[in-house]
Amino acid sequence: MKYRYTKYTGDLLDELDLEDLVAKLSDLLLASGFGNPYAMDDEERTMQALHDAILDALFNGGVLPDETIERLLGDPADADQADARSTLEELIQQIIERMGEQGYITTPPDLQAERERRGRGGRSGPDQPPVTFEVTDKTLDFLGYRALRDLLGSLGKSSFGRHDTREQATGVETTGAPKPYEFGDTLNLDAAATLLNAVQREHEEKWGREPFSVSAHSVLDGAQKLKTTPDSPRPRINVSYQDLMVVQGEYQSSCATVLMLDCSHSMILYGEDRFTPAKRVALALAQLIKTQYPGDALKVVLFHDSAEEIPLAELGRVRVGPYYTNTREGLRLSRRILDRQSKDMRQIIMITDGKPSALTQPDGRIYKNAFGLDPFIVAETCAEAAACRKSGIMINTFMLARDYDLVSFVRRVADICKGKAYFTTPYTLGQYVLMDYMDKKTKTIH
Repeated sequence: MKYRYTKYTGDLLDELDLEDLVAKLSDLLLASGFGNPYAMDDEERTMQALHDAILDALFNGGVLPDETIERLLGDPADADQADARSTLEELIQQIIERMGEQGYITTPPDLQAERERRGRGGRSGPDQPPVTFEVTDKTLDFLGYRALRDLLGSLGKSSFGRHDTREQATGVETTGAPKPYEFGDTLNLDAAATLLNAVQREHEEKWGREPFSVSAHSVLDGAQKLKTTPDSPRPRINVSYQDLMVVQGEYQSSCATVLMLDCSHSMILYGEDRFTPAKRVALALAQLIKTQYPGDALKVVLFHDSAEEIPLAELGRVRVGPYYTNTREGLRLSRRILDRQSKDMRQIIMITDGKPSALTQPDGRIYKNAFGLDPFIVAETCAEAAACRKSGIMINTFMLARDYDLVSFVRRVADICKGKAYFTTPYTLGQYVLMDYMDKKTKTIH
């Protein structure tokens, strides 16, 4: 029996970094309605849209090496490209299946085979609704991690501790000289300094205040020698309360943050998607807090015609809402959330691209005026900013637009609450937000 040997080219799927591909698909997976700004459903998350996004990532995203792409497409001079197209389609289907197997997406069950088995047939015409997919929590967590890694990499940072202040306290990390123990301090003893105090005190009690010189290292060395010579007499060092010395560490404060996201329709209009980058930054901030500041708290508030708090796990799935911008209601809801938090620092991070144009009245009705800055709306919003300052809440605003009226309003709010106003773009938003958050390390907050 004769055998025909061919060159082994390997499996194309094995050459693909699936995590890198998922990161390239983040714009689709975090879609906010930019492709169809007047649709409030999930028309963007169809299997066809996923297919096209994967195809673009394969050829333009640098996911596959050039040699692999050339081998995949075959010889361009070949008149018959049917095999190449078939191989490409098969690869894309395998990628989608692998994404589902590894938990990045979920798709509805295929009911066509069941309909055919029951003899009912199935719809396949233009009236057939498109097959959609759902983004999983694993994907949102992964995209937040990748966004955080990319942002910190661009800042030249790799790891951060908790929010440090200039106040000294008894902590775990040694940053200052030891101090005598006082009631209420964490009993984080400095063994060498404590033993040295005990030896000095016993010397003074026995010999008076004669010259005495001993180092902490000699005390510890002597104790170590006593351990190695069990037959030698064992002098005791009696440690009393006044001998105790504790290690000082930098006081590390905790922070409660409400991230206020403007999800009015202006965030996806005017030819630019501003809401998807804002969601990506929010996911990165959540990852930063979870991994580096576990004692901090992060809540998310969306504001549009009104305002609502959403679970952090649902952040990556939200889309733009109604048209107007009710900034006062967002600040009010955020203040109520932060009033329940017992943290050293409480702050609101507001990301917006529009001036306030709506106001919730006492009877629940929403007053709207999108033409210029309504004096009534501005006055009520500034009053809420003053209430936040009275509660000890700082408001830092990140503006994605530079409209003159918006700039003047945000500067007024920053002046009232002694916060900051940042003029940024969707491309630099993440760097500004993370740097501002981590800059709290160097601030003295009491």
